[in-house]
Amino acid sequence: MTRAVLSIGSNIGDSLGHLRSVTEQLGSRVVACSPVYRSAPWGGVEQQDFLNAVVVAADDAYDAWDWLRMGQGLEEAADRVRVQHWGPRSLDVDVVACDDLVSDDPRLILPHPRAHERAFVLLPWLDIEPDATLRVGDRDVPVPELLKRLSPQERAGVVKQEWSLRERPDKQDEITGESSW
Repeated sequence: MTRAVLSIGSNIGDSLGHLRSVTEQLGSRVVACSPVYRSAPWGGVEQQDFLNAVVVAADDAYDAWDWLRMGQGLEEAADRVRVQHWGPRSLDVDVVACDDLVSDDPRLILPHPRAHERAFVLLPWLDIEPDATLRVGDRDVPVPELLKRLSPQERAGVVKQEWSLRERPDKQDEITGESSW
């Protein structure tokens, strides 16, 4: 069985609906799903805020490449277009970690090479796995320690929302003004 930590994000269209499509497609593979967070865009490209979450999934038949292919398929189904590096996107699915696998293959670097620098990955992950660790360099570092290394601005820019990826929302997606139902 492989166990994958997936970081998902969206800032185009029905963002909450795009995130929910991931958990819907994963179905019974979902082990845990974080609350939704709003975060400022990362990487210096001018664009609207993102909705982000972390999903932990497991499947006896999947390896790391299967998780990558599944994520890419979900992005394609959400009409993701790769125009600008770190630019806006309808759906982004990143494999943050897969079991204890370390890979330097340029198509699938594991653990994700920048996850330890991103509060929008670490905060949601911590919500569902308080004892989570992430390999950074040659050592497994507790996620709370990685969060402490980030600037206060980086941490403060990631704000938990009222929405769940598993529940019907009571209001519209504040980014798009669209209902996800």
